[in-house]
Amino acid sequence: MESSPPAVPGEPMRFRGNASDWLIAWHSADAMLAGTSNGAAGICVAGGRLVLISPDNVHWGFPAGRPEGDETPAETLRRELHEEACVEVLSARLLGFARSECVGGRLHGTVLVRSYWRAEVRIGPWEPEHEIRHRRIVPVEEAIQVVRDPDHVASRISHRALTEAGLVRVAD
Repeated sequence: MESSPPAVPGEPMRFRGNASDWLIAWHSADAMLAGTSNGAAGICVAGGRLVLISPDNVHWGFPAGRPEGDETPAETLRRELHEEACVEVLSARLLGFARSECVGGRLHGTVLVRSYWRAEVRIGPWEPEHEIRHRRIVPVEEAIQVVRDPDHVASRISHRALTEAGLVRVAD
């Protein structure tokens, strides 16, 4: 399967989901973005290994989720990584944001912002909760070949996050 190229920072990509049309773009960690928090996603690194999750054993990606109550993005990150990947966050560095703006359909006008982090983690015993049923631990060198989201735009965002985490080199 051919790899999706990383998203180009600031370049909107069209996506159709939730009966709506969206423009989704990657933004740097220092961007000041307006919108509703759509949670946090973490690239889990343990030594030279990457921890990935999957609900279906076909699409592999990063643990992520929405905030509960008044959680900060960093608190959401720690909770979601523990719940979905059974890892403990030792340290985390903000990589950037995916900003999704609904431009047509039932959610028109909605703006969602998800933070992406590189998290150094300790891998715990696999005790899956909620919707996640599969965990895979791969060498970081295999990340770009293994990370596959259900749609092309999400894969491009994930591949940009891998690039910002220093796990993938962008071709010149």
